[in-house]
Amino acid sequence: MTQKPDLLRIAVAQLNPTVGDVAGNLAKAREARADAARQGADLVLYTELFLAGYPPEDLVLKPAFLKACEKAAQDFAADTADGGPGVIIGTPLKRNSGTHNSIIFADGGKIIAERYKLDLPNYGEFDEKRVFQAGPEIQGPVNFRGVRIGIPICEDIWGDIGICETLAESGAEILLVPNGSPYYRAKIDVRHQVVIRQVIECGLPIIYANQLGGQDELIFDGASFAIGSDKTLAFQMSQFEEAVDVTTWKRKDDGWACSEGPMSKIPEREEADYRACMLGLRDYVNKNGFKNVVLGLSGGIDSAICAALAVDALGEERLRAVMMPYRYTSKDSLKDAEDCARALGCRYDIVPIFEPVEGFLHTLTQLFEGTEEGITEENLQSRARGTILMAISNKFGSMVVTTGNKSEMSVGYATLYGDMNGGFNPIKDLYKMQVYALSRWRNSHVPPGALGPSGEVIPSNIIDKAPSAELRENQTDQDSLPPYPVLDDILECLVENEMGVDDIVARGHDRATVTRIEHLLYIAEYKRRQAAPGVKITKKNFGRDRRYPITNRFRDRG
Repeated sequence: MTQKPDLLRIAVAQLNPTVGDVAGNLAKAREARADAARQGADLVLYTELFLAGYPPEDLVLKPAFLKACEKAAQDFAADTADGGPGVIIGTPLKRNSGTHNSIIFADGGKIIAERYKLDLPNYGEFDEKRVFQAGPEIQGPVNFRGVRIGIPICEDIWGDIGICETLAESGAEILLVPNGSPYYRAKIDVRHQVVIRQVIECGLPIIYANQLGGQDELIFDGASFAIGSDKTLAFQMSQFEEAVDVTTWKRKDDGWACSEGPMSKIPEREEADYRACMLGLRDYVNKNGFKNVVLGLSGGIDSAICAALAVDALGEERLRAVMMPYRYTSKDSLKDAEDCARALGCRYDIVPIFEPVEGFLHTLTQLFEGTEEGITEENLQSRARGTILMAISNKFGSMVVTTGNKSEMSVGYATLYGDMNGGFNPIKDLYKMQVYALSRWRNSHVPPGALGPSGEVIPSNIIDKAPSAELRENQTDQDSLPPYPVLDDILECLVENEMGVDDIVARGHDRATVTRIEHLLYIAEYKRRQAAPGVKITKKNFGRDRRYPITNRFRDRG
């Protein structure tokens, strides 16, 4: 009888794949395996659907894509003939039972096992039942060099269908879980609790490997970890950073225990949100092949933090900031925008919009005769700015960064084909007060991996002054909206928590204000459907998580 090993070195490959780049993802997987081999690893655990990139959405309905993924899996399996580490890597596989979210387990130059995801998530940002079929049955552990390893896939451990317990009863000694778990605020604590609950059920240690990187709206934050059979944190990998970390596991009388692994510090709330926005912008720009970006720098807080995020994510040389003043632009705004651009070190241009706006007004004089000046004329200013930014984008190939926050997008305080123009919005899922909090945090900290400078990059006057769109004389946001602390609380109740009007009023809010905000939220849905994608930060972002009808007469009146 072959003696069972007492030591197992498992590398966790926390990497940033690109959806659809099968060849590039395979190359990245090979590089990580070589790194793990140099560190003495026996086995490398990759993340969910790594070869395809996650989530691949309807790409898996394309036969040519499935064929490319399976070929990459076979080629990678052949690499293991070199006597180095075995691999567990995610890939879609088409079999007689359907197209499955799968892993292949390879060692010794061949695929020794396939496993299929059983519990397909179909909520929030997930709609896997649209493109995958669930695995036909729970498949037992895989014998890898004398160690019996169970491999549930992501959602398989989030529900209560007993997969981990069944694997333990089938003889598994340790569970390795590939994941594609997107970021939202405090998500790490949720993941830890999910895994602890499963450890209590099955009595086995669980290694949780999570993807890294931005994919459209979703941010995968890594932060891979393990919970030992004693229900304590066995190791913790870094958040928002690629890593190939080797962990050492030793067999004891009561099972396997981690004796060596990283114990990284996890960022606090503001830092985590800022780094998520930074990673999302960086990956969206780079993965879609944009060389640089452009944004309108108004002297306000939203465009200032977006400029800081762009410089941190891409470098000062890849951002062009454009101030587009009109007759209502204050001297403070001109100075604040210039000071912000100078602090960040990016290119700064001034393009006045007096002539195009006056040209529009002149053209429309006859049509508008006898009407009062109002929002229509204000929106012409915003649309002139949007047109200029899109012209710069067309001419120089720069992606326009959109700068509207979640508070504004919730109530429609934004102009279609104006300030809503753009390719990506890094603060789309941040309420206004969160924008202020992150701005203050950034002025005191430089996040790891940031390319921007230290010190005050968002001038204090921008943070301190009353926010204004400056579309008319002496305008402030509070002319049209409640104070932002009030607005944000009402919106969080309505959007994040789906609370009724009576319950929100019971928190101390004025009923007329709550019903007005609810009405604005509903009627702005058509704008949000046409908005640029942006980083998901909360549990319920607009788009993937919250899908309300545009035509909608429901109002909560008790």
